[in-house]
Amino acid sequence: MVQRQLPNPSDIFEYLQFKKPDFNLKRRRLSSALTVADLRKIAKRRTPAAAFDYTDGAADEELSMRRARQAFRDIEFNPDILRPAEHVDTTTNILGGTSALPFGIAPTGFTRLMQTEGETAGAGAAAAAGIPFSLSTLGTTSIEEVQRVNPNGRNWFQLYVMRDREISYGLVERAAKAGFDTLMFTVDAPIGGNRMRDTRNGFSIPPQLSVKTIVDAIPRPWWWWDFLTTPKLEFASLSSTGGTVGELLSSAMDPTISDDDLSIIRDMWPGKLIVKGVQNVPDAVRLIDKGVDGIVLSNHGGRQLDRAPVPFRLLPEVVREVGSDANIMLDTGIMHGADIVASMALGAKFTLVGRAYLYGLMAGGREGVDRMIEILGSQIRRTMALLGVSTIEELEPRHVTQLQRLVPVQGSAAAPAGARVTGA
Repeated sequence: MVQRQLPNPSDIFEYLQFKKPDFNLKRRRLSSALTVADLRKIAKRRTPAAAFDYTDGAADEELSMRRARQAFRDIEFNPDILRPAEHVDTTTNILGGTSALPFGIAPTGFTRLMQTEGETAGAGAAAAAGIPFSLSTLGTTSIEEVQRVNPNGRNWFQLYVMRDREISYGLVERAAKAGFDTLMFTVDAPIGGNRMRDTRNGFSIPPQLSVKTIVDAIPRPWWWWDFLTTPKLEFASLSSTGGTVGELLSSAMDPTISDDDLSIIRDMWPGKLIVKGVQNVPDAVRLIDKGVDGIVLSNHGGRQLDRAPVPFRLLPEVVREVGSDANIMLDTGIMHGADIVASMALGAKFTLVGRAYLYGLMAGGREGVDRMIEILGSQIRRTMALLGVSTIEELEPRHVTQLQRLVPVQGSAAAPAGARVTGA
């Protein structure tokens, strides 16, 4: 029989520990987010559908985006035991500099549309965290303003080679003058992808008022207040080039870019040059042989060609063919710190997060981006400690097994007859 007694009042008061109330609504909202998925839920509540779906959506049936996220779920970690990892160091070296975490903020276009602080929030958060920030050609904050916000940090510039080449050359010169250390030559957007959420929402830049957008705005007056009381939304680095927003957007997509354009930009650019949007092994080998400083395996977040290769699945074969010393980077589908750890273990030198960054931005501006970095950083450190790994350099392919789901048919272009299927 269990012996029972009247509770001791002092014991009861020991259990009654009330949390101090926090009257800062934004801080309380963000502290309740424990994952990037939580930030996404907050972002969806706080952002009009057209702006949220522009971030959240992808091309056509959105298969590439879903497959990329699923690929990260389809892994199995292989932890070491009796390998103390009391102090985890997430610092890594990439492109001649350090990053406090093995990821940086990817370039995103129209960023102030999602939340009015836009790229200044991203650059400021990156500076505070000690990680690289990437500014898009189609950014809504200028090259010079990003440099002002992040004067001592690592700023990267993502370049679209536009139909009017002189515009692109001018951007390259401005980024170099502002001290940006890396240029991303982007190759996966010769034309715009078929982003059907945007079409259905009547999405436009800048947003146009309609009955639908007004109805959608009613529960989100703060977004419209911010939008209407802050500087006009425009492509900040292109504002002096002339033309409407639509004309500039059309000119940014050019199906005629070629190796010749890459060579011209290489000669112009004094810093590190990486090619973003590589989607097959032969192109990866060719570019590394041409002497670029690195490549980013990316299908543009699934926003261009639907059913494009999943970068994470492509990673082991690319590393095997180009060698482990090459700067192979990765984006698309990263929603958890474990995704980043798995990528680094399979040979990536660095990763980039885009949607995760924008979910944080929409959820709470600069503080939301800080929270996103905090969440991913915590997940990275915990995953490494549970694997028995103290540093990024200790991560190896043996720590990750890619489980099999979508397997190329033997004899197809993706898996020639007799080829070993990665992840089997």
